[in-house]
Amino acid sequence: MASAQCRSRPGLAGSALMSSVPRMRCTGPQVLLRPCTWGNGLARRTQQEQRQRQQRQQRRRPGLLPAPHAADNVGAAAASRSSSSDLPLGAAVTADGLQARLSGVAAWLDALFRFTRPHTMLGTAVSVTSVSALALGPGQLTATALHAFLQALSSALLMNVCIVGINQLYDVEIDRINKPYLPLAAGDFSSATGWAIVCATGAVSLAIGAASASQPLLATLGGSLLLGIVYSTDLPLLRWKRSPVLAAACILAVRAVLVQLGFFFHMQQALGLAAPLITRPIAFATGFMLLFSVVIALFKDIPDIAGDRQGGVSTLSVRLGPKRVFWTCICILEAAYVGAIAVGLQSNLLWSRVATTAAHVALGALLLRRARRTDLTSPKDISKCYMFSWGLFYAEYLLLPLFR
Repeated sequence: MASAQCRSRPGLAGSALMSSVPRMRCTGPQVLLRPCTWGNGLARRTQQEQRQRQQRQQRRRPGLLPAPHAADNVGAAAASRSSSSDLPLGAAVTADGLQARLSGVAAWLDALFRFTRPHTMLGTAVSVTSVSALALGPGQLTATALHAFLQALSSALLMNVCIVGINQLYDVEIDRINKPYLPLAAGDFSSATGWAIVCATGAVSLAIGAASASQPLLATLGGSLLLGIVYSTDLPLLRWKRSPVLAAACILAVRAVLVQLGFFFHMQQALGLAAPLITRPIAFATGFMLLFSVVIALFKDIPDIAGDRQGGVSTLSVRLGPKRVFWTCICILEAAYVGAIAVGLQSNLLWSRVATTAAHVALGALLLRRARRTDLTSPKDISKCYMFSWGLFYAEYLLLPLFR
């Protein structure tokens, strides 16, 4: 046989393991050795094991498969991050769209919350609850009474949103100075959205009143809406808020008369009373809230002097200045507390005399202390004192059922 000649050539491309090892090919007249392929098989097995390991890690979720040691935990976390970043483009877009939609809904609900003027909503809820409880006698807390109370509460809250909404719709320019956080003034709601909310809440409130077949309730809701319209609407002979006397008359009629007597008579009718009956506690509540409503009507304009003056609204605060109006409000409230103490002492029940007297002495002292600490040159400080007066307003409604 002829002598064999041996030459070397580089390894085949694609074999990472054997790329640096030369292969021998022996050629002769009839002798040809097969190339070595064991390195390619090893590489393929290594790649298959890596793919299987990655698939197991991607299927693993926290709490489903136990990790035998810390390295597996790290690998599972890395695989989880890798799988979340490797989402298809459509899935990522869908997730972003859902998050944006949820953020939009949250922002809209926040604007709606501000639109309702929450402190007035709380005042309405507390007053309806207190006056309804004042109409109940021993053993009269029945399902019928609860149903009548829910009718009054739901319709009153909806009407409250309607009335404060009307005021905001006609006060946008003023609110941009005095209350820029309100949704219409801030641009969070359009005028069309505001009108839609006002019309919807007003219509549903009146529908509840009509469905209740209660004349006192329907009259209270209708009268409140009418006074809210004439107070805020910028039309000839309307917008009574420009006049201090007419503005105070609107607030007095709603807060002191309609709320007290309307919801009280509504509950009496639900309990089967043939004719409305004015009791000593409801007479006191009406008189006390009459004075308190005067204070709210005057006090609310003190922080808004700048915007009211620019908008041409000649409130008593604009005419007389904040200091005189502020201390007038404090004096009226202190006089109301003195009257409440006098009425409470006339009760035949010892616990009623003690509770009402002690409570009103404490509230009067707190009011005087807060007033002395108020900086009348700071609209922000005056606003805080105004909100404190709303706290006293809520507290009084909690005390009303104690008058017996």
